[in-house]
Amino acid sequence: MPSSADVARLAGVSRKTVSRVFNDEPYVSAEVRRRVMDAADALGYRLNQTARALASGRTRTVGVVTLGTPGYGPATLLVSIERAVRDTGYALHVVSTMDGDPAGIASAVTSLLEQGVDGIVISEPVDEGKVSIRVDVPVLFLGAPPAFAAVRTLTTSTGSELLARAATDHLLDLGHATVHHVAGPRRWYAARDRIEGWRAALEERRRIVPPVVAGDWSAASGYAAGRELARDDDVTAVFAAGDEMAIGVIRALLEAGRRVPEDVSVVGLDDMPVAAYVTPPLTTVRQPFDAAAREGLKLLVHAIENPGADLPKAAALPVELVVRASTAPPPSRTPGLAQGEVSCPTA
Repeated sequence: MPSSADVARLAGVSRKTVSRVFNDEPYVSAEVRRRVMDAADALGYRLNQTARALASGRTRTVGVVTLGTPGYGPATLLVSIERAVRDTGYALHVVSTMDGDPAGIASAVTSLLEQGVDGIVISEPVDEGKVSIRVDVPVLFLGAPPAFAAVRTLTTSTGSELLARAATDHLLDLGHATVHHVAGPRRWYAARDRIEGWRAALEERRRIVPPVVAGDWSAASGYAAGRELARDDDVTAVFAAGDEMAIGVIRALLEAGRRVPEDVSVVGLDDMPVAAYVTPPLTTVRQPFDAAAREGLKLLVHAIENPGADLPKAAALPVELVVRASTAPPPSRTPGLAQGEVSCPTA
């Protein structure tokens, strides 16, 4: 097996410089870094992670606790976390939990600690209550409030409230008097945040806040909600908290004889790949999965490598409305309240 001395000899540098490159230390020029990496690739050299861990006291691994679900949001966020971790030079361990298992997070965290991870990401979207565990490595809660104590607790948002506001504002800007909302299950932090963003956008413009229609992220629950909403002729705009539910809403509206978008406009949230190919193509708000994972991992790695230091300021997450053919101004006979009419009820 080639050694670091072999890499140093081929690259024309010292073994200390090779060590600095592989430990991603500063004060190494881009040219020297490239020569070392090219030499390592040519020789098939792989860093001895066990030796590195013994020397540094760190394994350069990050653990992730995630909900075991094929749902688009959690699954896509996990892919983004994997990509962000890889870009930091750390390895990744993933442990999945089951919805409704209050002991699942504690068990998953314990498993990761036993593997010697340097930090943990909690990408668990469901509120399971407080977790009885204390952790001696930094923990990042991604899109959720802290559920347990850690040596350093970090939080970063996935921006759900702002995304919901953007969806609601789009419909109001088109001239709709108010916007009805099909929500995700309220045990999910994202569902709560989207309700708050939708409500805040309506209240800011002093519009009626209709009752929330419950869904469970599935197209079937969106279809059931759409059948309920189709019975009310005053409904001209619907914001569904997820694209799958929005697609179900559209199907129910069309079956009831309500045209989309001529009679009712519908907006989703996610920008799933299929959203551009349904009929009509779905207007939606894109989730910034990559940006949220990248900013969160930046905080976590900084906390791991600089214990006690101030954290860098995370960049603002993008809010991207993708306008397609499922939204339009309301029909010329605008039902409901006139624009600007004051309302007090809340959902």
